[in-house]
Amino acid sequence: MNTDSARFVGDIPQHYDTGMGPIIFADYAAETARRAAAFRPGRVLEIAAGTGIVTRRLRDALPSGVSLTATDFNAPMLEIARKKFGSADQIDFQTADATQLPFAADSFDAVVCQFGLMFFPDKDKAHREAYRVLAHGGAYLLSVWDRMDYNPYSLIAHEVVGRLFPADPPQFYTVPFSCAPIDPIKESLIDAGFSDITISVLRLEKEIYDTAAFARGLVYGNPAAEQIRSRQGAEPQQVLEAILQEIRRAFGDKPARMPLQAIIFSARKL
Repeated sequence: MNTDSARFVGDIPQHYDTGMGPIIFADYAAETARRAAAFRPGRVLEIAAGTGIVTRRLRDALPSGVSLTATDFNAPMLEIARKKFGSADQIDFQTADATQLPFAADSFDAVVCQFGLMFFPDKDKAHREAYRVLAHGGAYLLSVWDRMDYNPYSLIAHEVVGRLFPADPPQFYTVPFSCAPIDPIKESLIDAGFSDITISVLRLEKEIYDTAAFARGLVYGNPAAEQIRSRQGAEPQQVLEAILQEIRRAFGDKPARMPLQAIIFSARKL
């Protein structure tokens, strides 16, 4: 896996974790962990674990005897994740490509992937890899963001960079929402061998007490900042200030109230 939109390096992981983590990832992480624990797995693999937001929730939700392996393509993201755990938590962190997992077949009872699929260059291969490493009876739990209009903060960010860079706007903000169509994912799961597929849409309203930190995460907590720096027209800080102004206008402030919507897939290897 090697695309610009999937490179979360440098100071991106810290901004991702502190700026966006509590706002758009934490509540879905709690729901993901609850659903994963309901399968009563003995061995769990998380792919695209990022800075450990879901990993922390999984470790808290799973019994202590359940093994938990957390992987991500970007080692700097896992460095942030490691700091959230002590030796007693017994988490195995590994840098890994979701389309070429370094595990034997039938190694896990559950595979979890929250908001990672959109960044995989070969999504069909990632599903086949998840199927391969799952034991028979195992569960695959993954989530993707619904369309941008159901997650309007993304439209704000995308429209701001479009306005500031009319000739060549950065395209990162479209990537996390590129898997909103349900049918392609469903068909890919079926083709990979999965059955007993369930699909649910989960809508939340999130309160934001620090809109400045959230706007900072939207600019510096992903590859968008580098895409902005590579173009002439505005600096990342100018983009941040414009996004912050629009977020406060759209959602209010102290706190802002913002809708989020995700799609959660569950499938079994039977």
